[in-house]
Amino acid sequence: MYLLALTWLILFKLQFSIPVTKEGRVVNLIPLLGSFGNNGVIRFAEIRVNILAFIPLGIYTCMLKAKWPFVKKVLAIVGLTSAFEIIQFIFAIGRADITDVLSNTLGGIIGIGIYALLSKALKGRTNKVITVLAAVFTVLAVLLVALLLISHRWVIIK
Repeated sequence: MYLLALTWLILFKLQFSIPVTKEGRVVNLIPLLGSFGNNGVIRFAEIRVNILAFIPLGIYTCMLKAKWPFVKKVLAIVGLTSAFEIIQFIFAIGRADITDVLSNTLGGIIGIGIYALLSKALKGRTNKVITVLAAVFTVLAVLLVALLLISHRWVIIK
């Protein structure tokens, strides 16, 4: 309980950003603060992309750790996304932002929900179907990247 209260205090009540201007690093602990554009409007596209990018993590977590309870799966997703933000801060890659942690976690939870729905619909074939779909989408993504590289090369040559 104390850990939950401390986490809440750190994430939501300590309303501040920690800029380290010498190295260009910024930690933003205020939800949605880093998501505002120059015109003062929230950039929902960034939040949407973060959510979509972490849906597969929720699905794969369920595939790999089916026996884990829901809370443990969510904590693993929070831990991984927090690690990504810490690495961003350490290497000064972008902005370490609590909004990213929240939207990535939401994406993972949506992935857990999708897996639960697929499990009910597909019964024991869920992992097999997801593996085949993942393979197909991976091949399509590689082909798309190859196509983009080839088309970019043609632009450079001409």
